[in-house]
Amino acid sequence: MIKPYFKKSKFKLYKADCLDVLKQIPENSVNMIFADPPYFLSSGSFTCQNGKMVSVKKGDWDLSNGTKKNFEFHLKWIKSCRRVLKPDGTIWISGTYHSIYQCGLALEMNNFHILNDIAWFKPNASPNLSCRFFTASHETLIWARKGKKAKHTFNYNLMKNGDWPEDQIKKPGLQMRSVWSLNTPKPIEKKFGKHPTQKPEDLLKRIILASTNKDDLILDPFTGSSTTGLMAYLYGRKFIGIDIEKQYLDLSIKRFNELDKNMKNKENQKSLWKLLPEQLPSKI
Repeated sequence: MIKPYFKKSKFKLYKADCLDVLKQIPENSVNMIFADPPYFLSSGSFTCQNGKMVSVKKGDWDLSNGTKKNFEFHLKWIKSCRRVLKPDGTIWISGTYHSIYQCGLALEMNNFHILNDIAWFKPNASPNLSCRFFTASHETLIWARKGKKAKHTFNYNLMKNGDWPEDQIKKPGLQMRSVWSLNTPKPIEKKFGKHPTQKPEDLLKRIILASTNKDDLILDPFTGSSTTGLMAYLYGRKFIGIDIEKQYLDLSIKRFNELDKNMKNKENQKSLWKLLPEQLPSKI
């Protein structure tokens, strides 16, 4: 039995291979999965970040093992995720063209029913250094449900009528479309350090509010710095995150502790304001 690397109320982190942890999670117990698997694009080339040329290599975990083995990897973890999902559960997978097509095929081979593919447009994307290709300014997210006829969770009214000021495309009172305009993570989200494929809080906030309800269980098999977990915790969901890298789990813990502290401070302030009127004198 693999024990949690970190455990708080509604928030667990495991340091292990996701396939090993998924084996011990009960069947049909998870409401939603968000996965940002390795893109397998690390190489000896370079890219641009904040105006500087940096190596594309993100870590040994992102090195390609060849098309066939990469696809077999996606088949395995997606199959394991299917076992733990509830019959009406859904899965979100994020990726670029390096990985997302393999993930889509792996979903279909594991009998998932694809609901949408979302184009996450990045208005502040980094430029293309070689000037020989179009600038990569989006990622694709696939949203799929476990059962073809299942009634999955979709909070339609919130998506249509909610306040989404961070998105330049979303129009008030109109249906939310499958193109989302959201910036990459803000500097404050990298306060304690950053993960090379870190997702913005605004992206995970939308995914979680769209496809889960309060107290639902959310799982991230490649949790990284745990943006998924932070947004799950902030909005009253339960979370399980898995990663093999200690440094990113430690980063996750720092981010969680700060969020937890801020949330408790706000709750204390609310409690204080409830008490204050009763404590005020009747005459001033």
